[in-house]
Amino acid sequence: MVEIRLFNTLTHKKEDFIPIKEGHVGLYTCGPTVYWYAHIGNLRTYIFEDILKRMFLHNGLKVKHVMNITDVGHLTSDADEGEDKMLKGAKREGKTVWEVAKFYEKAFFDDTKKLNIIDPDVTCKATDHIKNMIHLIQRLEKNHMTYVADGNVYYDIMKFHAYGKLANLNLEELQAGSRIEVDKNKHNPHDFVLWFTKSKFQDQEMKWSSPWGTGYPGWHIECSAMSMRYLGEEFDIHCGGIDHIPVHHTNEIAQSEGATGHKWVNYWLHGEFLVMDKGKMSKSSGEILTLAVLEKNGYHPLDYRYLCLNTHYKTPLTFSYESLDAARNALNSLKSKVLELKKSKDKIEHKLDMDKYRREFLESIDDDLNIPKALSLIWKLIREEKELNDKEKYDLILEFDSVFGLNLENVVEEKVDVPDEVKKLVSEREIARKKKDFKKSDELRDHIYAKGFLIDDTSDGTKIRKRQ
Repeated sequence: MVEIRLFNTLTHKKEDFIPIKEGHVGLYTCGPTVYWYAHIGNLRTYIFEDILKRMFLHNGLKVKHVMNITDVGHLTSDADEGEDKMLKGAKREGKTVWEVAKFYEKAFFDDTKKLNIIDPDVTCKATDHIKNMIHLIQRLEKNHMTYVADGNVYYDIMKFHAYGKLANLNLEELQAGSRIEVDKNKHNPHDFVLWFTKSKFQDQEMKWSSPWGTGYPGWHIECSAMSMRYLGEEFDIHCGGIDHIPVHHTNEIAQSEGATGHKWVNYWLHGEFLVMDKGKMSKSSGEILTLAVLEKNGYHPLDYRYLCLNTHYKTPLTFSYESLDAARNALNSLKSKVLELKKSKDKIEHKLDMDKYRREFLESIDDDLNIPKALSLIWKLIREEKELNDKEKYDLILEFDSVFGLNLENVVEEKVDVPDEVKKLVSEREIARKKKDFKKSDELRDHIYAKGFLIDDTSDGTKIRKRQ
């Protein structure tokens, strides 16, 4: 068996993966705050986590995957600052925060389904686990890790000497920084709220009774409480985006280990950003690119998934429509080849040669998810002419796709009945493109989309398909 090696943010090095319980993996991934649509940068992280889970399953391990849904007030800054995200969404849309949460939770899972992301085994909402959070805060209180100021319960980071180990933060420097006045109630500006009873938002809808008064939890406490509720007080892997390292995940470790008195998570994995021309995509900037926008522009969600597979999860992915075009063309070529191989009448004859490819595939995916290398193996396999027949190639591709998640097993030849009016719009768009009238070309693409069709500009010409 090939050893699985993963880069552990906690130790800042690649390590052999040794599960707490042999043959089983306890996996926790930070889920969405359901106040707005997920952008494609968010979705890159969920694709990375899906690949991680699929890798374990391909290796024959059982995975218990837990993901939270943040449907309670969470501030736009990780550091107890900014606007309340749920309240912001409710005001924007003239709905209650509960209605907003329900709508965007569904929208999130609609996106993950389109991207062929396997659902978590446990999806837990913050609003359903307030008692677990209160209990965890009480444990911290008993361990003298907290203080109350102006009605709010704070975590005192100076009581946890390993604070900042995930992000390599220096506790003495943080203590010196306490002279910086951010919140007059905090002993140290890096202390964080565990429970709010005094909020700057007078119209806060989500409130619960607690030993400290009516209020609501700080953001960080929910992940600690829910992960321990479903995975125990020590588990294997915690994942998220790299933006969670310095504050959210650092605070999770402090409160979890401050409560239990022992190590909480053995391996921390973090996915890098998706980068636009102007920098990291951010919802707070108001400039986000969603999966729906990509679909409207004629791309299938799995085109985006394929694009993500071409870059290692620890490397920033620079997004452009040119790179997405290349990914779409490559995926369409792969689908066409799969359809050809599927028709083969060959029989399995070269098991040893197939095993050679299996070993090479495992070596790639088990080496800290070297998916780009594993993906290149598929193309090497397709071009191979001596060792394997078409049936063997087809079977191997489907085996490997259990990790890639491109749904190649269900590829079918698409027969599209295109109305004459849509054909006319497509022809007009072709003329506009030849004249480099891209504004008109985009407008015609929108008209075609409105009529229920998508167009793919490939090296073999324009392809038309039904909108899903």
